[in-house]
Amino acid sequence: MKNLIYIAFLFLCFIGLKGQQSAVPSVKYEELEKRIQQEGDKLLVVNFWSTTCAPCVKELPHFMEVNNHYKENPKYKMLLVSLDRLVDKERVIKFIKNKNLTAEVILLDDIKRMNTWIPKFEKNWDGNIPVTIFYKNGEKMHFNDGEMSKEELENTISKYLP
Repeated sequence: MKNLIYIAFLFLCFIGLKGQQSAVPSVKYEELEKRIQQEGDKLLVVNFWSTTCAPCVKELPHFMEVNNHYKENPKYKMLLVSLDRLVDKERVIKFIKNKNLTAEVILLDDIKRMNTWIPKFEKNWDGNIPVTIFYKNGEKMHFNDGEMSKEELENTISKYLP
């Protein structure tokens, strides 16, 4: 009986953690670019954000609501790219848990070269965040500079998702 209670406890803990990351990988620009290419014919929603950016934090609940709606669709994927500093990685992990972020989060540890990689994502991107870029087959389909409402996000996704 004691073992059964222990197994049930472990199961409930697992269910509570399901969908949340306990670690955040840090990548350089080239790794992120490769990752975007690898998603193939999925609609990949890539959101650049930071825990210290008020508009980013404000839009994330909408992103999670929309992500939870589409996440079972095999032709859809959301990737949250944190631009927080590498030394703040623990804060990002704590933020993921506190805000119940269900999309995959990576930390882009390449701030020193941002003037090189920002124009590779979008020539008109001035470096401000939040920014959301939509990709399919590695090709940029849509660029959104600034905060997105739930409706804007849903409308853009429905435009490109079969």
